[in-house]
Amino acid sequence: MEKLKNILVICMTAIFLFGFAVWSILKPVDKESVSERRALAGFPEFGYKSVLTGEFMTDFEKYTLDQFPLRDRFRTVKAVTVFYFLNQKDNNDIYIKDGYASKLEYPVNLDSLEYAAKRFQFVYDKYISGSSGKVYLCVIPDKNYFMAEANGYPSMDYETLISQVKQKTEFAEYIDISHLLELSDYYATDTHWRQEEIGDVAEYIAEKMNVVLSAEYTKKEAEVPFYGVYYGQSALPLPADKLYYLENDMLKECRVYDYETNAEISVYDMEKLKGDDLYELFLSGSKSLLTIENPKASTDREMILFRDSFGSSIAPLLAEGYAKITLVDIRYISPNILDRFIEFDNQDVLFLYSASVLNNSITIK
Repeated sequence: MEKLKNILVICMTAIFLFGFAVWSILKPVDKESVSERRALAGFPEFGYKSVLTGEFMTDFEKYTLDQFPLRDRFRTVKAVTVFYFLNQKDNNDIYIKDGYASKLEYPVNLDSLEYAAKRFQFVYDKYISGSSGKVYLCVIPDKNYFMAEANGYPSMDYETLISQVKQKTEFAEYIDISHLLELSDYYATDTHWRQEEIGDVAEYIAEKMNVVLSAEYTKKEAEVPFYGVYYGQSALPLPADKLYYLENDMLKECRVYDYETNAEISVYDMEKLKGDDLYELFLSGSKSLLTIENPKASTDREMILFRDSFGSSIAPLLAEGYAKITLVDIRYISPNILDRFIEFDNQDVLFLYSASVLNNSITIK
């Protein structure tokens, strides 16, 4: 009886391993992971050189891991086991506290801050120095600012981060918004802040730039659940966020021009609600160069906003005070060629960047 049981165990194990091996060979190759929002490895190119150098086997291992059948389900099983059975504090640097997911970000990368400041200095020296327009800098704290240290996780020294950036960008007046933010201003499953919660932040930034904002908005709810980037990265069955956006008659009349497509787009791109990243609803997501023209602006002033993705949701709230806002994301367009598209002429200039981008500024061109 014992011998039969051992044979059955061996046979079932062999069937399991052989079955998954055959399945992985026969199944169509998945090009991307929707949950992780990244491209998956394809079958590597086989060649004499790649075999000798070991490159083929390295890439083949990545391919097998990415194309394993039921990969997302196994990721969820592993994550649930790590968090709820083994009581591990994080899984692949993702941690959950009080229903909010975040990714560990530490320590402060001084070289990264230095690089970011040099790129900002380059922009200032090449295009802005000598003009009468005022220049401002604002750092957006990430969720770890409110979650990490308070819950016993490694945390960046945000005071050092901000002081280093301020010290290396003396051409800009610093606007501190950290006292206006709290954890509930951010999505539970995503990195970004919630537009419906940052009206006071927009008003404060505008006030520091000598602009008054007083518009009222209607809060609209997107009719689809929002699963942010940490939902996929954590592989946990987290509840979805609700995604809201703010509307009024002024925003409906704003004209947004996308220099990538040479076409007008909407302030809120409803087509993005059918995609993988619903936050791209705001100004169509990651765009290198946009302009927002507001025929109902309270002033004839113009602003150039150097920003990352956080700027997409706050820019519409700043539009009330400016006849034209030019949004520039120098992660996607080289600062060397900005004068081909922008006439720098005494506009207000705001560098608005999240702490996480500044601490990983290799993405900035």
